[in-house]
Amino acid sequence: MLRSTSLVLCMLFCASAHAGAQKEELLAASVQAALHSAISDRASPEPIFPSLDEKLRWLDAMVPRLASKLPDTRERIDFLKTVYYEAQRAGLDPQMVLGLIQVESGFRKYAVSSAGARGLMQVMPFWVKQIGTPDQDLFHLRTNLRYGCTILRYYIDLEKGDLFRALGRYNGSLGKPEYPNAVVSAWQKSWGFSTTVISRSSPPAISR
Repeated sequence: MLRSTSLVLCMLFCASAHAGAQKEELLAASVQAALHSAISDRASPEPIFPSLDEKLRWLDAMVPRLASKLPDTRERIDFLKTVYYEAQRAGLDPQMVLGLIQVESGFRKYAVSSAGARGLMQVMPFWVKQIGTPDQDLFHLRTNLRYGCTILRYYIDLEKGDLFRALGRYNGSLGKPEYPNAVVSAWQKSWGFSTTVISRSSPPAISR
């Protein structure tokens, strides 16, 4: 009952987002199983940084940039560590994921698009039916990031590493340049960071 009430309130009062209509596709049983396994892993532990110094440098660089979106410092730190962990776990650049969140939801945890996509990474509810379990809440921080990063990784693999096409699939605008370029622009302008581990900290220009 409480969850139903929360969902109704959210649908009434949450800020909307402008995500595209990500397409529901028929997945092979083996793909469904692999994605389900990726989604259902245990809760996020501390992210693994190359060193304590690297961790502190990254957080020192990123925490102030979120001040206007998340006023509470502890909340910002927890959010950033979860982003780093989930991105790293999926083989994604954390800064790229931050750029995607900026474009998808403007860092609004309870954003809902006109197509029904939910949360920070604007995950479509059909993914819960396809690869998750009914008790998973797409407005929950870690759950939303886990789904979003797993889905984007799946699309990158599906497109054989082509980030332009993978981002298009993620947004439901495959082949159009506006969304991929917006994500890369946000990644480059707002979330750039020099690191010794993530190889794609300098985002590519992918205009097409």
